[in-house]
Amino acid sequence: MDSSLPTRPLSSKPGPRTGPLVGLKVLEIGHYIAGPFATRILADLGAEVVKIEPPGGDPIRSWGASANGHSVWFSVHGRNKLSVTLDLKRERDLALRLAARADVLVENLRPGGIERLGLGPDVLHRENPGLVIARVSGYGQDGPYRDRPSFGAIGEALGGLRHLTGYPPGTTDLPPPRCGISISDDLAGLYAVIGLLAALWQRDSGRAAHPRPTGRVIDVNLVESVLSLMEGMLPEYALDGRIRQPSGAAIRTAAPSNTYPTQDGRWLCIAGNSDPIFQRLSAVLGQPALAADPRFIDNPARVAHAAELDRLIGEWTRAHTAAEAEALLEEAEVPASRLYDIADCAADPHLLARGAIQKVDDPLIGHTLHPGPAIRFDGDPPSSVISWPGPAAGAHNDYVKGELLNLPTGS
Repeated sequence: MDSSLPTRPLSSKPGPRTGPLVGLKVLEIGHYIAGPFATRILADLGAEVVKIEPPGGDPIRSWGASANGHSVWFSVHGRNKLSVTLDLKRERDLALRLAARADVLVENLRPGGIERLGLGPDVLHRENPGLVIARVSGYGQDGPYRDRPSFGAIGEALGGLRHLTGYPPGTTDLPPPRCGISISDDLAGLYAVIGLLAALWQRDSGRAAHPRPTGRVIDVNLVESVLSLMEGMLPEYALDGRIRQPSGAAIRTAAPSNTYPTQDGRWLCIAGNSDPIFQRLSAVLGQPALAADPRFIDNPARVAHAAELDRLIGEWTRAHTAAEAEALLEEAEVPASRLYDIADCAADPHLLARGAIQKVDDPLIGHTLHPGPAIRFDGDPPSSVISWPGPAAGAHNDYVKGELLNLPTGS
């Protein structure tokens, strides 16, 4: 068996990290989105993440826009990770060496994939009994759909989300649109992080209710990650068979809460569904008497007459630009916002002030922008989250082999 790592340009030794997970060692065996999204969160929190890629690199390196031949998406997707290229069919022993020193392994191959590589949980736990293994898949590690292929769109479809993102029945023949991102992959990645942190607590804390000396195997899948967000729909169905239907931009249980057209062709989201807020909204509309109108006196009444209410609000928004209407509503403390595209996000003064938009110099693609941290810790500035952008495939082969595994380099 070949135990050598392919030679790649050696990047500089990674600098010191900050964050609450400094010292946590993570091994990633996966591709595309869900597993790598989970490890990106761990890396942003300070963990050492070794990402194993096939010799050609993660397939997502060819997705989306590129600069200088490199995917700009991967600048974010692979940030703060150490990239190692391995042919797992021939170099299983090196993967086992990396797993032996790790605290966590995250994989998102199809069920049975790591077993076929000789890296199943039983093998991994013989090498490292305390290893916590997070397995992310389309349908889960068991069940009748276990072996079906799946991507994020299927998670949305079977998990119930895509039905809800449609239009109200009878309004169009268009199919329900996707939400625009791979939301089920991202959700599964988040659940994987939550699960493995809980498993680490159980393994390591004497205060855990049922401490375990060994690592656990966590089973997370795309479909159930989406299904878990379906609010009260299951008990509603169990109650009397009711099935929540798509409602477009509105909310069926609160009014007014919708998205309205403006004079300049933009859209404005307004959430004025509490009684005090609706009173202030009525004043902004120039119709303060609406708040005392029996049709709109409280939320149940407003829901029953939502179509008429939306018509009145829409007449007002069409007479203003989105920015004008937003400013008037903000002054009256009525929750409202234009629908932002990514250019709006990148220029927003609040997001910039909080470091939610980060300027990054990427040696592969040049100057770029990254999302900042979604989780803040006191004492850690937002800029400290991004130690380096996504590296070239195999950029850390020599570092990982020589410094982490104490093996000869350059072979």
